[in-house]
Parts: sequence; C-alpha cells; structure tokens
Amino acid sequence: MIEADRVVLSTPGADGLGEVVRALRAWQYEGAPMQLHPGDLGWHWRFGPEATAASTRTWSRDGRILAVGLVDSDSVRLAVAPDARNDEPLAQTMSRDVTQPERAGFASGNGGIEARWGGPFEVRLARDGWGPGEPWTPLSRVLGGRVEDGRLRTEVIGPEQARVRAAVQRASFDRSTFTDDRWHAMAAGLPYADARCLVAYDDQGAAVAAATVWSAGRDKPGLIEPLGVHRAHRGHGYGTAIASAAAAALQRMGSSSAVVCTPSSNIAAVATYRSAGFRALHEVRDLHRRTERADRSRGEL
Repeated sequence: MIEADRVVLSTPGADGLGEVVRALRAWQYEGAPMQLHPGDLGWHWRFGPEATAASTRTWSRDGRILAVGLVDSDSVRLAVAPDARNDEPLAQTMSRDVTQPERAGFASGNGGIEARWGGPFEVRLARDGWGPGEPWTPLSRVLGGRVEDGRLRTEVIGPEQARVRAAVQRASFDRSTFTDDRWHAMAAGLPYADARCLVAYDDQGAAVAAATVWSAGRDKPGLIEPLGVHRAHRGHGYGTAIASAAAAALQRMGSSSAVVCTPSSNIAAVATYRSAGFRALHEVRDLHRRTERADRSRGEL
C-alpha cells in the first residue's frame, strides 16, 4: 500500500472486490465517458477471483474509492468517480503510479493506458511523453421503445450449456482460451448476478454466435463484452442478430442503453453494430509512450 497526498493506492484482496464492483456501478450514467465498466471486471473474472483481485488497483481517499484500474497484459484500463475527474492530487498520484511499474506492480511502464475522461491526469501524462495510440470506436444504442430480439433463436445460457458457450467463443476469436471451466468461474463472480450469456442458433440448430451482456443497474448503461460470430458461419447477418438480441436482453434487465467499444480498424464490427441500431460515438484513443509503437489488441473483446 502506498500513500501520497492522502491518496492511497491498493491492490484489493478477493474479499474486497465487492466494494470495487459497487463503485464502478455507481459511476455509470448516460452521457458519461465510456470507461471501465463492472462488466469488464466480470469478464476478467473467468480467471477466478484471486487473479481478478491481483489485476485490480484502487486509489482511495479517506476510505472512499476514487479510481479503479484493471491491469490487462502490459496495459491498464482506468475509471474515476465523476466528481474526481479534475482532482489534482489524485491525478498526480495516479500518473506517477501507472507510469512507474515498481509502484503499482504493472508489467511495464510503457504499455497502453485507457483513460477517457481527460482532465489533469491526461495533461500530466502528455507532459511526460504520452500521446494518442490506436483509435477505438464506442457505440451506443438507447433502449427506449421496443427492441427486437433479432431473427435468430437465442437462448440464455446456464451451467448445463457452458460448453456450447465456450465453444462458440473459441470459434469466434483466434486466440481465445475460454473453456467451460472459465465460464463457471465467471458465472460465480459478483458482477455476473447482473449478466446474461446468450447463444444464437441457425435454422439447423447450429450454435453460430454468442454474447455476454452486463447490467450496471436499472437506468444505467449496460455493456456487451464480448460478442462473436463462429468463423464457419460468418457472412449471414448473424452478428447483427446477436447484437440486437444482446440489446434486447439488456433492455429486459432495465438498462438505459447498450454500449460497446471496438477497434476502429475492425470495420466489419463497427458496421455490424451500426446495422443493429447502434450509433457510433466520437473515437477515443488509448495513451502510449510516444517512443513506443502506438497500437494494441486485447486478447478477447
């Protein structure tokens, strides 16, 4: 634990993740910058609560969490409380921590930093030689009115279908290591109490697409993370259908909108979401050392 300017950096234990999830839920609202969502923590939970806790960082003052980071390979994804975006002492401590791996236990001080709220934190990083990297496209679909499920038969997956869900994931992402055991670990996590896994089937009964959706609570934006189409069944509109089904599932859970963020270079993914009624928002960029190659791809979206 490190303390400076009354801002305390911590790595929570597994028993402290509930407080982190509650903080992330509270920070989600319509119109907010798209930042770390409780569903991001929930998807990471597939590696188990201990690994999730070890990858989580919090910055607190007087016992209140002001910011959360999730270490993702050699990068860190961040979120801050809405009223702390312009907090100078917090920005000073966070900028030092995320760029000095020996302080926060990050794998590298040169990895990407996902920080989408601007303010003094980004100003400090710019002064230290950090600049914009790979562009990402956030997309959002407001869930007012009727949302169609899509033209495919779609089922909510429970423990008995975990193997099917895992198989579609692996067939959708070349580097996926998702298994039914990891599905069970994810489903046992705190965020999954407000989540659903969906699998879509074609007319012959083959599982062709899948998605997991995460609510942050009623009248808050819900996250799609991840969504994929089986590589043997692409080109038939199944991506649009599962994206529509995911939005409908979030609507039934009380979410105000469905949100997702995808690399802008993935033109097909952006087009798929747009065809499912999502609106592309302004591009955002991770931050990278200007001397480093400014591109990154996460293992599974």
